Amino acid sequence: MIYLGIDVGKSGAMAALDETGCPFDNGIFKLDATDHDIAEWLWMVCEWGDVRACIEKVHSSPQMGVVSAFSFGRSLGYLMGLLAAVKIPYDEVSPQKWQKAMGCLSKGDKNVTKGRAQQLWPRAKCTHAISDAMLIAEYCRLNKKTP
Repeated sequence: MIYLGIDVGKSGAMAALDETGCPFDNGIFKLDATDHDIAEWLWMVCEWGDVRACIEKVHSSPQMGVVSAFSFGRSLGYLMGLLAAVKIPYDEVSPQKWQKAMGCLSKGDKNVTKGRAQQLWPRAKCTHAISDAMLIAEYCRLNKKTP
C-alpha cells in the first residue's frame, strides 16, 4: 500500500510513502505545476501499487481576496476530482487533527511542521513546501483507513 498526503494550496505538495513510512524516490510533488503534470504524477503513483490518500480539509478564510479564495477552491476541487478519476480512495483530515496526531501543532508556524518532518525523516530534505504533505501521508499510513 502507498500512502499519499496532500497539502492543498498554492505552495502545497503531495507526498507518497511506502508501507514502512519511507518516502519514494520521485514521491514528492509540488503543486505549483501544471494541471497536466499533477495528473501525470498521480497516474505514476498508481502504477506503484494500491494507493490510499489523505487530503487536508481546508477552506477559504475572510482574509483571502475573492480571486484567491476562488483559486484555492478550484485547486481543492481539481485534486479531489483527480483522486476520484484515478480511483484513489481518500479521507479529508483537518490540520488540527493530523498535526495533533503527528505531535506538531503549529498554529500556523511552518517551522514546527518542518522540524517534525525532519525528525521523522532525517535523511530527507524536508522543506516548508513539502513537510506538511509528508506528515499528512504519515498520518494516513498510521491510521490505515480502509477504502
